[in-house]
Amino acid sequence: MRAGGTNRRPHGGEILHYLRGTRGEFLTFLERLARVESPSSDPESQQPIRAILREALEELDYDPILVPGHSSGGQLYARGRARERHTPSQLLLGHHDTVWPLGTLADMPFTVEGDTVKGPGVYDMKGGLTQIIFALRTIRALDLTPVVAPVVFINSDEEIGSGESHRYIQRLAPRMNRVFVLEPSLGPSGKLKTARKGVGRFTVTVKGKAAHAGLDPELGASAILELSHVIQELFALNDSERGVTVNVGTIDGGMRPNVVAPQSRAVVDVRVITRDDAARVEEAIHALRATTPGTELQIEGRIGRPALEPTPRNHALWRIARSLAEEIDLELEQGLAGGGSDGNTTSQFTATLDGLGAVGNGAHAHHECISIDKTLERAALLTLLLLEPPLEAR
Repeated sequence: MRAGGTNRRPHGGEILHYLRGTRGEFLTFLERLARVESPSSDPESQQPIRAILREALEELDYDPILVPGHSSGGQLYARGRARERHTPSQLLLGHHDTVWPLGTLADMPFTVEGDTVKGPGVYDMKGGLTQIIFALRTIRALDLTPVVAPVVFINSDEEIGSGESHRYIQRLAPRMNRVFVLEPSLGPSGKLKTARKGVGRFTVTVKGKAAHAGLDPELGASAILELSHVIQELFALNDSERGVTVNVGTIDGGMRPNVVAPQSRAVVDVRVITRDDAARVEEAIHALRATTPGTELQIEGRIGRPALEPTPRNHALWRIARSLAEEIDLELEQGLAGGGSDGNTTSQFTATLDGLGAVGNGAHAHHECISIDKTLERAALLTLLLLEPPLEAR
């Protein structure tokens, strides 16, 4: 943001008109990001895309800081150089890692066909990253000064649970007046994500006792038999009416067909809509006890990402977004996402609006694509949101 900018807030139509005029530049920047493959599992692959984003932010008079990673590719934090002290802040949150392995572009190339853009990561979430840059460019080009200073945080491990970046997000969120998460919108209709399920991962290990299955099976204690009982108890925790899902995704165990299994293990995925259900299900899993004589259970895990719930402050931010969308003839809808994001974390501390990113389809799928026209509309909406006064002043 340039010093001497104005607090005048242009009509949304003016902002949208400007952004539509940048369509070619928007596509060029998105293509640059998409052609730099950045799988979460390869930390070194994160360096080139971060360099592109760093350069773009520096051109906007932001001061990017690299937060090194140990097991991840690190994080990028940036705030405006001309920011005045004691000014409230708002966080633009995203990730530049993808689920796609190196070499995906050979089979899934970046293409533009009319309004449709295809390629690995364009929907989740390099389209959203492009929106961040172009919303900030629009503010600069129109000589505007947000009352709430934008701060940018982009991590490289969101697709694998934000293991390293989680603590930085936890530190940033309480300092923010509000958070805008540039995860892709929900489905082709472009719903904003005003609720997300909390996500948990548990590992249940059963310890038994080996014995020859033919000669003296009575001397053994089958860990697999016990695990079969545990699995039934886990699935019994499912509650579709409350939106609770408990899924035993993988199991393993045993040594040989002729040996009573001395050990077995199940890895469990849990999704919940509320914090209360998170506590209840987590307690129930850790309360499981072995019923097969000679076996014992070891249970690890927790609800790592709390649910993003429609809290009053989140709902207030949603209402503002819906009102601003009317200025650009955009009818917004809201929805519940089954997957988690870093918005689940920020929502525990401050007003959070998720799913502000690209409009399209096919997250984590080979038909991944976005609508460029609708995504430009979302960039305009993001710009309008960034120009809003502090949330508590409303």
